[in-house]
Parts: sequence; structure tokens; C-alpha cells
Amino acid sequence: MNTHAQPVVEFRGLSKRFGSTVALDRVSLSLAPGHIVGLLGANGSGKTTLLRHVVGLYLAQDGECATLGCSPGDLTPELMARIGYVAQEGELLEWMSVRQHIAYVRAYYAGWNQELEERLVAEFELTPKARVASLSPGVWQRLAILLAVCPEPDLLILDEPAAGLDPIARGQFLDLLMEIIQTPDRTIVISSHILGDVEKVIDHVLIMHEGHLIRDCSFADLQEEFAQLVITAAAPLPDPLPFAGMLSCKVSGREAEAVVRQVSEDAVRSFEASHQAKVEVRGLGLEDLYRYVVKGEQRGE
Repeated sequence: MNTHAQPVVEFRGLSKRFGSTVALDRVSLSLAPGHIVGLLGANGSGKTTLLRHVVGLYLAQDGECATLGCSPGDLTPELMARIGYVAQEGELLEWMSVRQHIAYVRAYYAGWNQELEERLVAEFELTPKARVASLSPGVWQRLAILLAVCPEPDLLILDEPAAGLDPIARGQFLDLLMEIIQTPDRTIVISSHILGDVEKVIDHVLIMHEGHLIRDCSFADLQEEFAQLVITAAAPLPDPLPFAGMLSCKVSGREAEAVVRQVSEDAVRSFEASHQAKVEVRGLGLEDLYRYVVKGEQRGE
């Protein structure tokens, strides 16, 4: 990330406990503007707790937290207007109609994008007269997304925003994120279990595990850290294969597949020469990358 720009979000040694449960354990990070950040982790890893600190729903018990250069507990209405937030279980006013709810939220934002609102009402197939209480979970979530993005916030926080969306709506949502991020210095943080969708849009990765931040890097760097090797040779291959950083290995005669960490091009070329083999180096998808990072953490690597 660009370390010269003022961080949009910054944590220093942030900790949070609920009774005897440690939800966040000395988390430090600094998010520069202009990125789509994927926040990954299993249930209970600390993702939602982390995001709630960003918008001031939780305050730090230990350590420091700053959002848009301000302590979240001191965010002014002007700063809050620069933040969009879609909660995992979005709270909407059930007694209102869709039209009334949009008008109610619109009134708080001078920079509300009316054209975007009208477009999303149509694309998300929202019925203006429908009562919010009658909406299905997927339509409810579409309305919550509309309310978060139409103010055109500088910082958009999305906690499992696509969980209730069907594939078509998820595609529309991902296209919308790519459109939003075209504005310079706008930042999106998205937490989702649908990693196949997330990897299409993110350029930075945060991985949480049991309250710890175990990865904070660009998506490109994470992709370069791991590789899948698909090998064919003229003679039977050794089992296991002689690569350092081996994470998985399957050898079947003259063919093999392996996943390795931090393999060098020299090591690949040397193996090809010594075993009369052809090695195809492939990248891994985000789901596999996440799995190997967490396994490494569990093994203490």
C-alpha cells in the first residue's frame, strides 16, 4: 500500500475482550486510500469486531484506533458522512416503505447521488411501495447496499454484504464496487465468505485468525508467495518431490502436482534439468491461498 498517503484506518496494538474471550489481540495495521481490501477469516476470527471499531460501534480497550485521522469515538457528523457501512445483519426501519427509507437516509447527505439511487432501484429490482419488513433477505441486503453507496463515501465498509444475494445480484454488486473504486482515494473494505467473488475485485488482503492479524499484504504479493507445480517427466518422479517449502504433494509415476511456498525460478529450472521434466507453474485462487495461510499459522510457521 502507499505509505505516503494519510491512512484511512490505522490500528496500533488494538485489543478487545468479551469476558474471557479475546476477540482482537494486539492488532496493528494501516490502510492507505484507494484500495479494495479483502478482510478474510473464519467465524469468530475477529473480522466483525475489527470493522465495528472502524465506525465507532466498539471502542478500543487497549491500543489505539483512528478512522479518517480521528478516534472513532470522536467522529463528527461530517466525518461520519464520509463513511458507508453495511453490517452483516443490517438494521433497517421495518415500518417504512422502501421509498420512505431511501428518502429518510438521503436527507442526511448533501452529496447523495440521486442518479445512482435511481439506477440501483431499477437494477436491484426494489419495489418503492414495499414495506421494508416484507422484504426477503436478499432484497433487504440490496436496499442496505444502496443506502451505503449512494452518499458516495470515501470509506465503504462491507461486512458480508453479498451473503443474501443471488448470483445475478452478486455480479451486479461486484460491478458496482469496481465502478465505485474508480474515484481516486476511495477505499473499500469487504469481509466475505464468498472468496471466489472477492478475489475478482480486491487488491489488498487482510487475514484474521483467532483474533490475530496473520496477513496484511497486497493480493499480488500473496499470489506470488504460493504456487502450484504441475509436473510431467520422462521417468518416474521421486516421492516426495525435492522442493523446499512443500505444502502438498501428489506423485503418480511420471506425473505430479504440488503446492509450494516461495519456490524460486532457479529451483524449478534445476529440477527440470535434473529430472528431464517439464514444470508448469500456476497461481492459486484466493480460497486455496487463504487455506494455506491459515494452515501455516496453525503449524506455527
